[in-house]
Amino acid sequence: MEKQILQIAERTEFGKGASRRIRREGGLPVVVYGHGAEPKHYVVDYHDAFLMVRGNPNALLTLKSDDVEQLVMVKDVQRNPLTRNIEHLDLLRVKAGEKVAVEVPVVVEGEPMGDAIATIELMVLPVEVPVQEIPEAIVIDVEGVEDGTNITIADVKFPTDVTTDLPEDEVVVVVAVPQVEALPEAEEGDAAEAPAEEAPAEDAE
Repeated sequence: MEKQILQIAERTEFGKGASRRIRREGGLPVVVYGHGAEPKHYVVDYHDAFLMVRGNPNALLTLKSDDVEQLVMVKDVQRNPLTRNIEHLDLLRVKAGEKVAVEVPVVVEGEPMGDAIATIELMVLPVEVPVQEIPEAIVIDVEGVEDGTNITIADVKFPTDVTTDLPEDEVVVVVAVPQVEALPEAEEGDAAEAPAEEAPAEDAE
């Protein structure tokens, strides 16, 4: 895994107003906690942090300053509900080689046989893995898989050192031909037009 280094500066101002000012100036507030140590508050570059966590909810980062170098894992990304911009990061202290419990997204690749399609039943899988070996996704190959196939945990090819406590018969992906329900036919006579009403007789002159 490529080492991602994020430069940090100690945060000295707190509160909503200070947070907004930090973001306006291109920074991002972060908090670091875990391993029994006191939480630490820092400011990082927004653009650098955005690129590192984009598309990877379990991103592993190395925080660095003149007197600090700390390996951390992203635990929570707080976003603005309207703009979806990142407003704050929660980071967990970790040590190289330690196992962590994370959720990893499931993706499928390949084309099933015929008209069958693959439907993901479990969008993420809870796994335990050494912190530096966290996969970005669990990939399930459905190339040539037949209609009516259930791919279970027992069928998943997990990367080395990745384990899960899910039962082996838990269904992860279903491969099946979509069923199209036929529209009910109209009963005979339903479409018949109602007899036209007789026009009222004209008044006699």
